[in-house]
Amino acid sequence: MIQQLELRLLPKQAADDDFIRKEVIRRLRIDDNDLTQIVQLKRSIDARKRQPLVVLRIAVYVNETPKAEAPLLDSLQILPSKTKKVIIVGAGPAGYFAALQLIELGIQPIIFERGKDVRERRRDLRAIQQFGEVHPHSNYCFGEGGAGTYSDGKLYTRSTKRGNYIKILRLLVEHGAKSDILIDAHPHIGSNKLPNIVAAIRETILKHGGEIHFHSLVTDFIVEKNDMRGVLVRHLQDKNSIEKEYHADAVILATGHSARDIFYLLNKNKIHIEGKPFALGVRIEHPQNLIDNIQYHGTKRGEYLPASSYKLVSQVEGRGVFSFCMCPGGLVVPAATAPGEIVVNGMSMSKRDSYFANSGTVVAIEPEDLADYQKHGVFAGLEFQKKVEQNMFTAGNGSQQAPAQRLTDFAAGKPSKSLNDTSYIPGIYPAPLHTLLPKSISQRLQKAVLQFDQKMKGYYTETANVIGVESRTSSPIRIPRVRETYMHEQVSGLFPCGEGAGYAGGILSAAIDGQNVAKAVGAFIVS
Repeated sequence: MIQQLELRLLPKQAADDDFIRKEVIRRLRIDDNDLTQIVQLKRSIDARKRQPLVVLRIAVYVNETPKAEAPLLDSLQILPSKTKKVIIVGAGPAGYFAALQLIELGIQPIIFERGKDVRERRRDLRAIQQFGEVHPHSNYCFGEGGAGTYSDGKLYTRSTKRGNYIKILRLLVEHGAKSDILIDAHPHIGSNKLPNIVAAIRETILKHGGEIHFHSLVTDFIVEKNDMRGVLVRHLQDKNSIEKEYHADAVILATGHSARDIFYLLNKNKIHIEGKPFALGVRIEHPQNLIDNIQYHGTKRGEYLPASSYKLVSQVEGRGVFSFCMCPGGLVVPAATAPGEIVVNGMSMSKRDSYFANSGTVVAIEPEDLADYQKHGVFAGLEFQKKVEQNMFTAGNGSQQAPAQRLTDFAAGKPSKSLNDTSYIPGIYPAPLHTLLPKSISQRLQKAVLQFDQKMKGYYTETANVIGVESRTSSPIRIPRVRETYMHEQVSGLFPCGEGAGYAGGILSAAIDGQNVAKAVGAFIVS
């Protein structure tokens, strides 16, 4: 017999397997010898009341043994031939999971990534953190694993109906992630764990016949009569940096939200792209113990509760203002992709044990907010985004130090004489963020943080810093595709994919999109 139960336990009880077993026996009134196994199906925190509880949904096996699932990697076969080839531009979650799916379909993926592999990439992250040096092809956004490798590793998505997200989680586990991600309501890996997982996925792709080329920048598309034939690539490690042509049966474009040159390249080739809504704002950093105190109603977190998080949404003057990419126990990191700009993002390690909590807090940008940029046509949003990032840099001393204010000073529209401690390694300096940001954004943010305090009493505090600028929440450009085929509406054989194309918003949704696109590519090649 198999029976499902929901247990609502104190955090310490939920961490005690013996207690759970005794509670199941008591609830079901069964003999201890008849209880074969308990399998946790889902785990979440209910902190709505003063005493936080852990909610466990479990499957109880009575005189029955659960059947073990065969590893997904066992179903991957080394490609017997390489007659069908697909080029993938970008080695982020969309690109890598598209590659795994193509291998499963018997199609060879050939991946071109402008950045470095995950180990080499670390040197450039150190350079931007310690010395303010931004490598345009290797940074927190570009390189193996994409932006997701160093942005916390959160795997929560509302896009679960769009694809087989369980398969993606299982593949991550088979490549080294903890099995907890299969049951947690808000699964998380951590930026310290993701590099090894990403490297393991790379080895799987190579082992089964795929190709991965790092330091390889796509400089043009090969299009003949609206058919995508391949790409022109500059191998950045070559001293002569000679461009080479590569041909394939299809091209998957999975470049991420910050590959601006790809948007300009598509436009140059008269391949249709379009502007889309996006968001821009700041990153707000609180002490983590303050957030814990609010969310857990004064209950001491201790070792049995995770660092608490929050999600806040408000409407201010006709625009949504919302928290984004909240990183409990996390760090603020520099996410610029070119010299002369300041961009910040958040990440956290697997233990989420930093003293700080941070979250992007952004305002929705609509076409009417871009009146001064309409001369740029489809690039109006992108140019607006660039201008704000450059203004942040110009206000500083030429390094990656970020402008900041105390939260209370920001809301009051007055300069801060001093700032709180921060996790942001390049450092922060007092600056009038409320004037550096476009007025329509700063005024909405100022009102929103006061509204957030009504929903989460204690959020509005002088112990929080507001740091600028959080501008890469999503791409301001969409590469349109036909819904049924996932193929570009104009160019046959071109498959826009993931965040950069405007169809995902995080690691899991990008990986889902990668899988779906790869299946569509398989259908296209066979047809």
